[in-house]
Amino acid sequence: MFDVEAPAPSWSDVLEHPDEIAAELANSRPAPQDAIALSMLDPRVLSAAGRVDLLVALERQAAWIAAAQQRVLASVAADPAAVARGSDRSWAREDVACALMSSPGFSEASSGFAGKSDGYTDLLLHHKLTWKYDRAEKGNVFQAAKLGGTGRYTLALGFGASAAAAIDVTKKSLGRKFAEVSDEYVAGWKEYVKGLRKVDARYENEFQLAAMVLKAHEDKTYRGAMIASMTIPWGFAAKSDTAEVGGYHLVWARDLYEVATGLMAAGDRAAADRALTYLYTVQQKPDGGFPQNSWLDGRAYWKALQMDEASYPMVLAWQLGRTDAETWTKHVRPEAEFVMSHGPVTQQERWEEVGGYSPSTIAAEIAGLVCASDIARKNGAIADAERYMKTADDWAAHIESWMVTTTGHLGKGAGEPGYYIRIDNNTDPNDGFKLDTRNGGGVWDERDVVDAGFLEFVRLGIRPASDPIIRHSVEIVDGAIRVETPNGPSFYRYSHDGYGETYFGGPWQGEGIGRTWPIFTGERGEYEIAAGHDATPYLTAMLHFANQGGMIPEQVWDQAEPTRAGFVFGRGTGSATPLAWSMAQFLRLVVCVEEKRIVETPSIVADHFLKGRR
Repeated sequence: MFDVEAPAPSWSDVLEHPDEIAAELANSRPAPQDAIALSMLDPRVLSAAGRVDLLVALERQAAWIAAAQQRVLASVAADPAAVARGSDRSWAREDVACALMSSPGFSEASSGFAGKSDGYTDLLLHHKLTWKYDRAEKGNVFQAAKLGGTGRYTLALGFGASAAAAIDVTKKSLGRKFAEVSDEYVAGWKEYVKGLRKVDARYENEFQLAAMVLKAHEDKTYRGAMIASMTIPWGFAAKSDTAEVGGYHLVWARDLYEVATGLMAAGDRAAADRALTYLYTVQQKPDGGFPQNSWLDGRAYWKALQMDEASYPMVLAWQLGRTDAETWTKHVRPEAEFVMSHGPVTQQERWEEVGGYSPSTIAAEIAGLVCASDIARKNGAIADAERYMKTADDWAAHIESWMVTTTGHLGKGAGEPGYYIRIDNNTDPNDGFKLDTRNGGGVWDERDVVDAGFLEFVRLGIRPASDPIIRHSVEIVDGAIRVETPNGPSFYRYSHDGYGETYFGGPWQGEGIGRTWPIFTGERGEYEIAAGHDATPYLTAMLHFANQGGMIPEQVWDQAEPTRAGFVFGRGTGSATPLAWSMAQFLRLVVCVEEKRIVETPSIVADHFLKGRR
């Protein structure tokens, strides 16, 4: 046994007793010298049990360091000089103020800067409110208050362009009876639900809830802007309350397209129309493209180029019938020209990690150009219409040669037609390029990395569900990334995904193991409908993936074995919950099942590519 309170072991100790050291570190209280010992251990010389012990020790050390960081933060907050220095204000909005009031009033209250002079840090340090500030300006504000005693209290939080405006609106709100405000709020939602499509009673509650959740994600200032999630994945392990940490509190054009088509299917066409207006009047860039994602006001957050996001608005415009001259001239034409000049290759595909020739991306580009061609024709721009359609046809003709491998290791056999790979770095899917899947997933032969992104060719009307390569690729996906959970089938994003909890269920912080995603259950359900099959098992699975509050998560746990984190096989993880895309996919699948067709397929695309082939 080794005393971990003593100095770190020597190299000779490590060489002679690596498994014993790993076991000792895994079962002892973390200490500073442990970091040295952990850095000495080479997993390649450890036994299987030793490698598990090393993983446990590393996770415990990471938690110890996080706790030490919090202690330092508290000490900084306790330093008056540090508080006086304040926080970085470059991100502050000076046109928004908030006021917090109570009836009866507070006995104590303070408004401070998060991580500097806030009430939470004050309570951690002193177990009572000792810092008293009437206001905090130009920063990440944290408000704390103490109620005057027992009894019933009504709290009101108001916002305004100035402190006076915020106080005024808060006072007016507090002056109304809570029951009156509550009844008005409930009545508004009931009225909204009345306008939704009526669906099978088995799915009605979740259907209505999903639409309401998406509606709640729409911003009140920038109408039509719907963020990816009101949550931040694994937010408890991230600086999620730090300014400029976007998390999923951002707008992705791709996610917004998914949400818009879900709401359209549910019967809220007006929300989808607002979403397109937002995309074109707030997010779209002067060159016709779109940012990877943005804040609500359109300011770009991440800077990569994702060509599916530059294509979906054209599809949505066609679906909504927005073919007027202004939409064509100012928005659709610049967008189509951008896709023509930058596609079909993409800097990043829909999982924002690698670049190349992506099935899901190219499907969106082709569908976008076909829709743009029809809009151009409706506006008398015949030459543009012909150029767009010619390019769409050319890219469609190269789909298989660019992205289908015939030498892959996953589908060998006489007469097999090949299968789609996740992404091809060039136009040779048989060259065995070594693909880094990111997030710690490793480097693999690209032919061994598959996803179900090729189903977008079916969903968007470019290839029939009966296509032999599509069908064979579905079989490959089922063998490689499908998981049968107690709640039904689910799928990984792709082979060797690293975006998910760690091996023992710890939060993703740059590396991990990707878990299964409900949206793929929904996408597969749509494919089954196109193939003439029953998609009810997939719809029921999505319903059961929802938590007790009806929120469908980004990811669900994929293992039957229990973990220290307490995750349950087939239930949500620490990922974003709800994910707006998940809720939208559920809406779409419910309607698709009832109508026995993929309701969001642009008919202009399907008519062009599939007439006579179905």
